[in-house]
Amino acid sequence: MDYIHEILKIATTEPKKAVLATIIDVEGSAYRKEGAAMLIQEDGETIGVISGGCLENDLQERAKLLLEGESQCIVYDLKSEDDLSWGKGAGCNGVIRILLECIDDRLRKHLSRLHDLLQNGKDVFILKQLGKNFSISNYLFFTEDTETFGEWAGAVPKQIDAIAAQEKSGLVWVNELSSYVYVQRFEPKPRLIIFGAGSDAVPLSHFASRTGFSVIVSDWREALCNRWRFPDADQLIIAFPREAATKIYFSPRDFVVLLTHQFQQDQELLKLLLQQNLRYIGVIGSKERTKRLLGDQEIPRNVHSPVGLSIGAEGPEEIAISILAELIQLKKLRSPQKVRA
Repeated sequence: MDYIHEILKIATTEPKKAVLATIIDVEGSAYRKEGAAMLIQEDGETIGVISGGCLENDLQERAKLLLEGESQCIVYDLKSEDDLSWGKGAGCNGVIRILLECIDDRLRKHLSRLHDLLQNGKDVFILKQLGKNFSISNYLFFTEDTETFGEWAGAVPKQIDAIAAQEKSGLVWVNELSSYVYVQRFEPKPRLIIFGAGSDAVPLSHFASRTGFSVIVSDWREALCNRWRFPDADQLIIAFPREAATKIYFSPRDFVVLLTHQFQQDQELLKLLLQQNLRYIGVIGSKERTKRLLGDQEIPRNVHSPVGLSIGAEGPEEIAISILAELIQLKKLRSPQKVRA
């Protein structure tokens, strides 16, 4: 799970002093990759995960010394297996560089803007110029529509488009700056829209919200579609399919699952959804049933039927896991996007 949305929410709403820890470089193998982050608050509370548990305690101790200081980079060598090394028992066999940043008022303001942009469905990139000992000398946030903010002195490198277009977090040497730059892309929460509030929708909504999805549940039956059954959902829509579809602004990022278990409702929904540009449409039931829903026409590529990965799932919980596994698998596959005009 990507904890950045939870980290931003806490870091920008709670007045506690805090340190942001981010993996900026991995050589070899490690539990998590570049971009993984953890927030360490002054009272010791943490949000996020950096490793499988072998680094967190040390990072918490280091964060106590940094609450008023400048950023710094910590290097953990997990390759060695002798008793005095970080590699003892970890088995990661990698070298990890973790950047620690004290969240002061200026950074908190910029993180708040980052959070707002993500909430509004925009991708945001960050460049962090690293100076001596990999401490931060400049940082710059920017969006596809060229909005920029941050603390950057001097000219922005002309390589900015090429740097961001690499699509993955990590260190890049920038000749123009004669220094390394850490680049990271932040994405809005993926959204899962569930039509149908039956027994199989309940665990799907719960698991999806716990793994980083923003969840909407829609059903025309108020006895099923309520906050008691779906406490983790971000939004509940009580309406028949045609009305519900008018209340949702669909985007190409959206994942939609049809769980009404009613042929006519699914048929009407599928007809409406195919008019939208959606990332994923999952339909419960067999492929033959879906063909009948479509009037025997060819099933479009973004329509997945039967919904979920084929793991022999039975019962609401296992079916929810199979669906969520397919959503996560697809979510990890990103198509290249133009960064800036």
